[in-house]
Amino acid sequence: MATSPAGPEIDRLIQLLAKLPGLGPRSARRAALALLKKRETLLEPLASAMAEAAAAITQCSVCGNLDSTDPCVLCRSGERNTGILCVVEDVADLWALERASVFRGRYHVLGGVLSALDGITPERLNFASLVERVRAGGVTEVILAMNATVEGQTTAHYLVDALEPLSVKISRLAHGMPVGGEMDYLDDGTLTAAFKSRRPF
Repeated sequence: MATSPAGPEIDRLIQLLAKLPGLGPRSARRAALALLKKRETLLEPLASAMAEAAAAITQCSVCGNLDSTDPCVLCRSGERNTGILCVVEDVADLWALERASVFRGRYHVLGGVLSALDGITPERLNFASLVERVRAGGVTEVILAMNATVEGQTTAHYLVDALEPLSVKISRLAHGMPVGGEMDYLDDGTLTAAFKSRRPF
């Protein structure tokens, strides 16, 4: 059995980095080495930023976004259309839409998608709070911006059934969203086309 060439602190850093999306053990080792080589300009500022984020960042009690304030900056903004609600699977999808600057309404983050295999049921997602937001009044359209995956579309159909009795317009993203595609990986032009071409569900 090969012994580690580094101490336990470096091993722990590599193991934690390897848990990040897109980083396997080899990429984590390279990232750890890059951080350690640039301790003053990269590692220490990163550690400080992560500590500050861990202490300050919270989940918005209204929409589910991540911010240092609750409600978040998007929910507090007086410049957004409060009558249109865009439902997304995850905060990454919200950030992708904001990056593309295609939507000026309010958001609702579900926190995932329905998945029988993974045991993710409606009760484990932010479905009830979405229904309550719509039932409270003032929402004229709900845009279901689900990823074009089997789970995403299953979740969208479930939401249509849940929202239908509330007599609100329900639409979904259209052209430009490839089947199996995830919003966080799409370019701004594709997101813009999908948003502008949304159609009734």
